Amino acid sequence: MTVSQKAFALMQYPLPHHGLSRLVGKFAECDTPWLKNALIKTFIQRFNVDMSQALEPDSAAYTTFNDFFTRALKANARPIHEGIISPADGTLSQYGRLQAGQLVQAKGHTYSAQTLLGGDTALAEEFLGGSFATVYLSPKDYHRVHMPMTGTLREMIYVPGRLFSVNQATANYVPGLFARNERLVCIFDTEQGPMAMVLVGAMIVAAIETVWLGQVTPLSGHPQRMQFGQPITLEKGAEMGRFKLGSTVVMCFAKPVYFEERPLATMVSMGESLGIIDS
Repeated sequence: MTVSQKAFALMQYPLPHHGLSRLVGKFAECDTPWLKNALIKTFIQRFNVDMSQALEPDSAAYTTFNDFFTRALKANARPIHEGIISPADGTLSQYGRLQAGQLVQAKGHTYSAQTLLGGDTALAEEFLGGSFATVYLSPKDYHRVHMPMTGTLREMIYVPGRLFSVNQATANYVPGLFARNERLVCIFDTEQGPMAMVLVGAMIVAAIETVWLGQVTPLSGHPQRMQFGQPITLEKGAEMGRFKLGSTVVMCFAKPVYFEERPLATMVSMGESLGIIDS
């Protein structure tokens, strides 16, 4: 850990996370042509965004910055491979087995599945002995989140929290980062047992959306559990949500996953195979 990483993490503690994020959210929803076009062009240049794969490659055609940020891709831009697939474009920051109900955040840092999933002991026990994987979406990445396997939504849990940055520098230093930030826990039942898709909020992330409910966060500062009358089944590779500005997805599987061997911090694309589940 470098001094600059430590300083970056420490300086976030006193910041008004939610206030800053909501302010940025207002700018991101601005539809004044000159302002939104300037924001989009500056962002594309700053982060070297590849617009050739976008369904709408003309940056000026987007109504707001958020429309650009959550842009759709061309058909077949992300082939769906065999096995458990990556839910998003990003960095595979951690993956492995849930050891005694603990997930690895970064070297020297672990956190519990129970805390991540909103404090529900019985729910966390469903994932004992299973596996997890964490994908970090950087600003330049495609920001729609897809299903790593087919599943039927059982419930959705909104968990309030802080909004620390979720980049590697912060993950290296802030304990329990992903179980500390505001997040949306989506529990799916699959042919291979339950699967949790946890969409983690972060600094300047204005909102998290799902395909079945639209924009969900920000909500009040109280946990909320939501169940739905009609079954909501999403096929492998189908979109399930999106971030309005970048963040992280943590996946938990009830059964062990045999992950493909790859170094941590490897870039992955949505639809790319991560491994196979032990059936």
